[in-house]
Amino acid sequence: MLTTLTLDVLKSSEIEGELLNYDQVRSSIARKLGLDYAGMVYPDRYVEGVVEMMLDATQNYDKPLDEERLFGWHAALFPTGRSGMYKIEVGTYRTGEMQVVSGAMGKEKIHYQALPPKQVKYEMDRFFEWLNNNTKIDLVIKSAIAHFWLIIIHPFDDGNGRIARAISDLLLARSDNSPQRFYSLSNQILQERKVYYETLQKTQYRDGNITEWIVWYLNCLYRAMENTEKTIKKVLYKADFWDKHKETLLNSRQRLMVNKLLDGFNGKLKTSKWAKITKCSQDTALRDIKDLIEKGILIQEKSGGRSTNYELNEK
Repeated sequence: MLTTLTLDVLKSSEIEGELLNYDQVRSSIARKLGLDYAGMVYPDRYVEGVVEMMLDATQNYDKPLDEERLFGWHAALFPTGRSGMYKIEVGTYRTGEMQVVSGAMGKEKIHYQALPPKQVKYEMDRFFEWLNNNTKIDLVIKSAIAHFWLIIIHPFDDGNGRIARAISDLLLARSDNSPQRFYSLSNQILQERKVYYETLQKTQYRDGNITEWIVWYLNCLYRAMENTEKTIKKVLYKADFWDKHKETLLNSRQRLMVNKLLDGFNGKLKTSKWAKITKCSQDTALRDIKDLIEKGILIQEKSGGRSTNYELNEK
């Protein structure tokens, strides 16, 4: 669940081109869920805000979504009142015109002209009424429609995509009738980002027929669930590993590095990397590694070469 929620927060922001720190996001979610693990770090207030929005959507899925709650999400996304260098209206509907554009200055391509600001409040009131009170429609289909509808209204200066995906997650949690998340729709959307934007753009000019969007969304959700099997296998392997080594004496540096290897270490593990990450000397790092080799946890890679690399012993 921690892994899935971390992916959801990271990838929903990455779709918009914002890269968050993995360790900060994971630590923030863990603390808010009352979990504890080695190597926790303190996140900045921007990460905290994104995490708060996502957790409110998934953990409080059974509560109605209204204007005040949505404004709270938006304020959490932009704690400084700015999007990058630009000051924006935070915790309130936009009062200016909105276009989604791309391309160089003077050669901009308009992808979408949002509703005039004077219509936003009326359309959002209709949206909330439908979201909270229309119980006839299947909740998975409803999550697809809600996602599209919020993007079309584009009620805020910025953050509309992330809020639309949070609303999708809220309705999917309602469909599951559970706050536990074992798949990440945002992670899958990021992998299919080009088609995601193309389908949104095509469908918004279809005179109200959004079938193509719903079909794409459902298939994307299906692929997200398929990919979750890989995540679950990794999590179960990690749980089995620690159960197997529950009596093995390890220091805090060793626990930190073994967890990093179990989560998917980036690149080759060398003594120098161990020393840098755990903030110890190379001699201490080498002693830590040799101790883990003796305990059957690490092995030396067989590839050889000028430098020695180490990996988990998966036997």
